[in-house]
Amino acid sequence: MCGRFALYSSYPRLSRALLLPLEQGGEVTPRYNVAPGTWITVVRHRGDEAPLVMDEAWWGYRPHWAKKAAPEPINATVEKVATSRYFKGAFAHYRCLVPADGWYEWRPLGGKKQPYFLCREDREPLWLAGIWSERPDGRPGCAILTEPARGVAREIHERMPLALDEQSLAPWLDPQLTERETLRQRVHHLPAGRLTHWPVSTRVSRPANEGAELLEPAPE
Repeated sequence: MCGRFALYSSYPRLSRALLLPLEQGGEVTPRYNVAPGTWITVVRHRGDEAPLVMDEAWWGYRPHWAKKAAPEPINATVEKVATSRYFKGAFAHYRCLVPADGWYEWRPLGGKKQPYFLCREDREPLWLAGIWSERPDGRPGCAILTEPARGVAREIHERMPLALDEQSLAPWLDPQLTERETLRQRVHHLPAGRLTHWPVSTRVSRPANEGAELLEPAPE
């Protein structure tokens, strides 16, 4: 799954890495312990003809047509996102990217859970595939897609966020691409060999804790 991540790259760095025309809709505040149920930075089209913008969405997906008691998931699995009634409309028409410098995952170790930070070996930003929808209150809400863990990520958890390679960013964001099979052919995950990880302090387990020191390696 993906339940916590870090984003500390600046807007200029993210814009350069994206390699697509982009409008800035808000500042990117460095955060080292981004938790669900908060506003997060996303890249999306606000409509079919709208320009690509980097702005914010609530990390919790609940489409405007859902009932009050409907779930508010933070993740959607790649196995079901295109066919589930709850997600398929957003998958076809309202896809987004969630920039991240890395994400956290917890590994059972000696009767406790040891957090790890996972990121690219070259420390370039990750682009996590997401979907969004207007929530019942009219504000955008999103979920991050997850897939079975690959490479070194398998050592920590059975699932991981769907991080896309550079060539997949434009088609993923293209509102004209709505067919599942077309997306499957044109969108690919980042090669697992580009990922690395290390253990970090259990302080990251508390969402209230913040700061770059959360990324410092901890003894296993």
